[in-house]
Amino acid sequence: MNVYDFDGTIYNGDSTVDFFLYAIKKKPSLIRYIPQQALGFFFYLTKRIDKTRLKEYFFCFLKGTNATDLSEDFWESNKKKIFEWYMEQLEVDDVIITASPKFLVQPICQELYIKNVIASEVDPHTGKFSGKNCYGEEKVNRFQERFAESHIINFYSDSESDLPLAQLAEKSFLINKGKMSVWHKNNIS
Repeated sequence: MNVYDFDGTIYNGDSTVDFFLYAIKKKPSLIRYIPQQALGFFFYLTKRIDKTRLKEYFFCFLKGTNATDLSEDFWESNKKKIFEWYMEQLEVDDVIITASPKFLVQPICQELYIKNVIASEVDPHTGKFSGKNCYGEEKVNRFQERFAESHIINFYSDSESDLPLAQLAEKSFLINKGKMSVWHKNNIS
């Protein structure tokens, strides 16, 4: 089984940030949510809230748009940002595991015939999470919940925060700007 992080790994950039910028371009009135987002960043930086709650503040802009339809439109102009190296080795039984919201990554995964998507469960109408942000150790929990008996052959990520998942794989690879290198997991503290 091959398992991939999404943002910065198979997608060139951060799909959540790109989606927000796309949404503002399509509907400029969404800038009215920036003060609330800024407040969330302040609370996070002062350690009053965790990363999941920070992201809820960030996703407050979803209240002002139809995120489901907008995410499908988003991929029409952004699917070109899927790295070519991934398109060349894509298999329909790949597992994509990401902190990005499921409503956002699901449309492109469906288009690529990828059926195994594990992502943050975010309500596309309110921006509220059901459960934890799918990040770091939480990725391991979600993977084991869904694929308890499966074995990861190859794992790909751009982030050392994915070390807990990388340690489960036979082979792991770090992606940096679309370039792949072997992940020497023992050298990371």
